[in-house]
Amino acid sequence: MPGRYYLWTVGCQMNKADSEKLAAGFDRMGLKPTERIERADIVVINTCSVRQHAEDRAYSKLGRVRDLKKSNPALKVAVMGCMVGLKTGDLEKRFPQVDVFARPQQFEPIIELIEGPIEDLGGEFWPTTYAIPEGPTAYVPIVHGCNKFCTYCIVPYRRGREKSRPMDEIVREVAYLTAHGVREVTLLGQTVEAYGHDLAEQPDLGDLMRDLSALDRLQRIRFLTSYPRDMTHRILEAIAELPKVMECFSLPVQAGSNRVLDSMRRGYTREEYIEKIAEVRSLMPHAGITTDVIVGYPGETGADFDETCSLLEELRFDKVHVAAYSPRPGTIAWRKMEDDVPAEVKAARLHRVEEIEERISQEINSTYLGTVQPILVEAIRNDQPNGRTRTGKLVHLDAPARIGSMVDVHIEHAGPFSLRGMPADALVLA
Repeated sequence: MPGRYYLWTVGCQMNKADSEKLAAGFDRMGLKPTERIERADIVVINTCSVRQHAEDRAYSKLGRVRDLKKSNPALKVAVMGCMVGLKTGDLEKRFPQVDVFARPQQFEPIIELIEGPIEDLGGEFWPTTYAIPEGPTAYVPIVHGCNKFCTYCIVPYRRGREKSRPMDEIVREVAYLTAHGVREVTLLGQTVEAYGHDLAEQPDLGDLMRDLSALDRLQRIRFLTSYPRDMTHRILEAIAELPKVMECFSLPVQAGSNRVLDSMRRGYTREEYIEKIAEVRSLMPHAGITTDVIVGYPGETGADFDETCSLLEELRFDKVHVAAYSPRPGTIAWRKMEDDVPAEVKAARLHRVEEIEERISQEINSTYLGTVQPILVEAIRNDQPNGRTRTGKLVHLDAPARIGSMVDVHIEHAGPFSLRGMPADALVLA
C-alpha cells in the first residue's frame, strides 16, 4: 500500500466535504498526507466544472502530475469531482496518466486503486468514516445531486439526481463532529430544501434541524444552497422557531426577467421569487439574504438586464454573487443556445451589478453600527479573530479571542463586505 497521499481540491463546499471524507478514509487505512506533491505515492485531484477557471486550474495540476508520472511510473493518480461524468472516454484520452476517474461521492474506485477489491475493507466503510475537524465549524452534506436541470448548469449531469442521506446517519455524523470540537455545522445540498423528498418517511429540512438542535454541544446550524420552490412554509417556520438555526439564506435568483428565467428553466417567475422573499422576511424581518446573478445569459437584452437591476434595488440583498455567463460543455445552453452577448457588454453589466451590490451592502451593514452581535470565533488571521453574525455578516474582532469561543461584539465599523468591533464586556469594564 502506498504510504503518502496528496489531495488537491477546487470548487464548492460540497467538494471540500468530499475531500475531507476521502482523507478520513485514507487516514483510516494508514496513509499519511503530504503537502508536497512530488513526495506522494497517490495523487487525487478533486475537480469542479461549474466555472472554466476551475477547470483550467485542474488541467494545470494534471499537467504537473503528468510530468511526475513520467519520472515515477509507480505513482497512482485519481481524478474525482464534477469534471467526471458518466462517460470518461474523452478524459482518458486526454489524460492517460490518470489511473482512475471517480464521480462525486464515488470513493470506492479510488480506494480499490490502493487497496484492491472493496469487499476487503470490512463492511460499511463510508457511512461511518468521518473527518476529524480542524476547527469549530464543519460542512455536512445532507442531499447529493440535483433534479432541476437549469440550462446553464452542469451539476445534475455530474452529481446525478437528488439523493438524501438518512436522517439518523446525519445526526450521528454531527454528534461525532461536536464531540471533536465543532460548534457550528452548515448543512449542504445543491438544493438543500429538497432534503427528504426521496426518503420513505419523507422528512424535510425542518425535521432534520429539530433533531440536530437536540444535540447539546451544537450551538449553530446553517444551510445552503436554497431553491425557491423547495423552500416550504413549514421549513421556514422551523428556521424561525429553532434558536440554533441561523437566520441566513442563500437563495439564488439568477435573473430578474421572466423571459430569461423561463429560458434558464428556473421553474419560478420574478413575482413568485419576490413573494418567497416576502415570506422569509415576514417570519424573520432581520434575516440575512444573499443571492446569485448571471449576467450576459444567451439572448439577455438591455431591458432584461434592467429588470435584474430593478429586482436587486427592490429586494436589497445583503450580498450578491454575480458572474458573467460562460457556456459549459454538456449543458442545454451550450448545446442549443448561441453565446450572443459580447464580452464587453457582459463586463459592463457585471460591473453595474457589483456597484449596486456594494452600495446596498454598505447601507445594510451600517444599520449594525452600535449593536451587539454574538459571533462564533472561526479563525484568526493576522492576529485578528473573526466570525459571523447569525445573519452571516463577517465580523473582525479588535481584541484577542480563542477559536471556538462565543463573543458578543459591539459593532464599531461597517464596510460593504465586513464589520468590526470590540467585545461588549470589555466596553462595560472600561
